[in-house]
Amino acid sequence: MAYFLYIVTHKIGFAITNRTKVRPSLFCFIEYYSYICKSKALFLMNHIRNFCIIAHIDHGKSTIADRLLEYTKTIKIVEGQMLDDMDLERERGITIKSHAIQMEYELDGEHYILNLIDTPGHVDFSYEVSRSIAACEGAILVVDATQGVQAQTISNLYMAIEQDLEIIPVINKIDMPSAMPDEVEDEIVELIGCNRNDILRASGKTGEGVEDILRAVVERVPHPQGNPDAPLQALIFDSVFNPFRGIIAYFKIENGTIRKGDKVKFFNTGMEYTADEVGVLKMDMIARNELRTGDVGYIISGIKDSKDVKVGDTITHISRPCERAISGFQEVKPMVFAGVYPIDPSDYENLRASLEKLQLNDAALTFSPESSVALGFGFRCGFLGLLHMEIVQERLDREFNMDVITTVPNVSYMVYDKQGGVKEVHNPSGLPDTTMIDHIEEPYIKASIITDSNFIGPIMKLCLDKRGELIKQEYISGNRVELHFMIPLGEIVIDFYDKLKSISKGYASFDYHIDSYQPSKLAKLDILLNGEPVDALSTLTHQDNAVAFGRRMCEKLKELIPRQQFDIAIQAAIGAKIVARETVKCVRKDVTAKCYGGDVSRKRKLLEKQKKGKKRMKQIGNVEVPQKAFLAVLKLD
Repeated sequence: MAYFLYIVTHKIGFAITNRTKVRPSLFCFIEYYSYICKSKALFLMNHIRNFCIIAHIDHGKSTIADRLLEYTKTIKIVEGQMLDDMDLERERGITIKSHAIQMEYELDGEHYILNLIDTPGHVDFSYEVSRSIAACEGAILVVDATQGVQAQTISNLYMAIEQDLEIIPVINKIDMPSAMPDEVEDEIVELIGCNRNDILRASGKTGEGVEDILRAVVERVPHPQGNPDAPLQALIFDSVFNPFRGIIAYFKIENGTIRKGDKVKFFNTGMEYTADEVGVLKMDMIARNELRTGDVGYIISGIKDSKDVKVGDTITHISRPCERAISGFQEVKPMVFAGVYPIDPSDYENLRASLEKLQLNDAALTFSPESSVALGFGFRCGFLGLLHMEIVQERLDREFNMDVITTVPNVSYMVYDKQGGVKEVHNPSGLPDTTMIDHIEEPYIKASIITDSNFIGPIMKLCLDKRGELIKQEYISGNRVELHFMIPLGEIVIDFYDKLKSISKGYASFDYHIDSYQPSKLAKLDILLNGEPVDALSTLTHQDNAVAFGRRMCEKLKELIPRQQFDIAIQAAIGAKIVARETVKCVRKDVTAKCYGGDVSRKRKLLEKQKKGKKRMKQIGNVEVPQKAFLAVLKLD
């Protein structure tokens, strides 16, 4: 190698000497050497491909990712869903977190580095998909040969097209007896407008077509565009917390080079650190001395405070900073809000620390402190959907050993007062007095439902019952139809998705995005236990549904609240008006059992004494509401 550099340097030096009429010098040597290094950097960048896999839930993304890892010999033995490393992901069979991994692939004698990001498919984790897309130049769009194009397929595709990614369509599960690749191919051609020859057919189960996918990635996905000599610009697209090494940030380098020991700063937060370790992401983290433009890797800087690392921030050098941060990253927008409270009030600070660490690994989670009369101090958390809320609660229990109570989920409302002011309310308890409110606006969504034409009637009835409005319906192909609705977000956050799957026998797919806020007649429904309002059970609902909803709530709570030594009155109230009531009868001791004869006044005296005791007990007694009662509203039907 040294001899090669000497010959090249000598030749270039001789050429420039003849041109400039000066003798070669040490300066020339340094200039030629840097030229060679720059050429090498550009050559390496041309052999990097950054891509992600996007699809609807359960269309085989993670299985295809396993086959790619197996084919490129990144791992020796595939034990199923290798990138789904959380127990929760394996148990439920879904991808919750995006996972980045580097593969090495040789094609036609050339060596390529492929950085793959496997993404979730459920609508509640669309933010994870947007983060992955921001770090890629291409995307493999996987469509199930047995189900065809689904709602989240379209949503993720549009997200990738907005970022100007190269799309490689792949039909998966062609080995299944019920596969219909020709029909699905028609749907993809109509959706993307590509040639039929561009669509690949594969099977994640058998490995058929995997080699064609890798070749297509190399040939179709463009290499990263950037300048290795420019100031460092690296986009943070994910982060995790390690109890021994602090916060580890995952990034993609847009411009420049980062080396071990460099002094770096995070552009938006302004925090400065030393790059103690940089490297690439394989099945484990592999340390490297430097990472260049186009590389995807990680940085460990001993960061302890979760506020210092924000997904979407830009890493740059302190000595030679970039002029501006990388733009165009989608901000998280929570759609569903719920209170999370520790069962033991002394665990409040532990819950805060747990949520901060969980937020590093799940940037879509937002939280702020709040207090409740019934539950004490806790946090108001924002989620992307009901499944996201359920996963966060499960992870708090498994990963941080936190026992928490989660309140009834709701959405945010815009409240306009009579003075012309506006206030965003996430919690019914934060609603101003009724006499001060001019009107309330609630968020509406544009929902897309793709289903078999046989289920159009029941699905339309479900959406109309949820105060939805049909915008249009169009046939995709054959008997598959896409329905577009405008529905209040508050109507779908509770049980809409479960009902939709039941009505359509599991075939309908659902996707939505926020559209606008519109005025609505809403009423605050309070639940009172022995006259005391339980703000954790309060909800905002439409006036037409409030009475029936309150009645069902009282009936459900009567079944769930255990009997006490005194009567428990369960009431639903709208303002000062009680609209429903149920009573949990007390557990009574038969105090007259020992009276077997004699005057009746003796029995009456004992019963009056018991009655006074029950009344006194009711005044000082507390009603413990079990966790399942807070979630009773989810299963009222």
